[in-house]
Amino acid sequence: MNVLNLLFTKDGLIYQIAKNKSIQEEKSYFVTEETPETLIEDKLDEILLKQRFDEIHVISALNHFTLMPEGFSDHEAGFELIAFNAPANKEKEELMLSVNKKFGVQFYYTFPKNFYRKIKELAVPVHFNFSGEKFLNSINNKNNKEIHINLYHNQCEFFAIDNKKVILYNNLDVNSEVDFLYFVMFTLSKIGFGINETNFYAYGETTENETFISELQKFVKNMRIVFDNVPNKNFILN
Repeated sequence: MNVLNLLFTKDGLIYQIAKNKSIQEEKSYFVTEETPETLIEDKLDEILLKQRFDEIHVISALNHFTLMPEGFSDHEAGFELIAFNAPANKEKEELMLSVNKKFGVQFYYTFPKNFYRKIKELAVPVHFNFSGEKFLNSINNKNNKEIHINLYHNQCEFFAIDNKKVILYNNLDVNSEVDFLYFVMFTLSKIGFGINETNFYAYGETTENETFISELQKFVKNMRIVFDNVPNKNFILN
């Protein structure tokens, strides 16, 4: 079975082609000042034409989202709720829902309609998910106060969890590792998580963001890198 895995981030697209769970191909594309604005859309077109896929898995790490308790059913309010966090455009974005039964929460998120249509037009089974749900489902939480941080290229998402309950989730688009640190530490002060009583766990592009990791280790007592992305092994995609 040929499976295409796609991960959309703030300014990038990462794809994997897997055959019988073995990664055959993996590549990342990121928009810069030198690349055309249509880079992601152009590369998506190329990827979708590479071969015949039996199944496609799409994960969005785009920061158009809101977090609600599991069971919230006023789906019509999804766009309005997302709009409290980020601009939402009904004409250009598809409203999506991902439910995490493990922690009893659900995510409303939007995904670009043009990408959505291109992928659906292939007429093969497609599974959409939000990165926050996939990340949360991968967390092994104990009864402690914990901060779980998943690092991307110019982006990070993190959960604050206390006694197996999600206290906060955020997904940040930033261009500086110092900004990562500021936002995480600011969050601690706002939710009452003490530095010495909180356990920190890092995942994803930890090598690429080593300045953030090293600076965080200067402030916190309990810090562990759980997963470091290596070639053909991306935390969120695998």
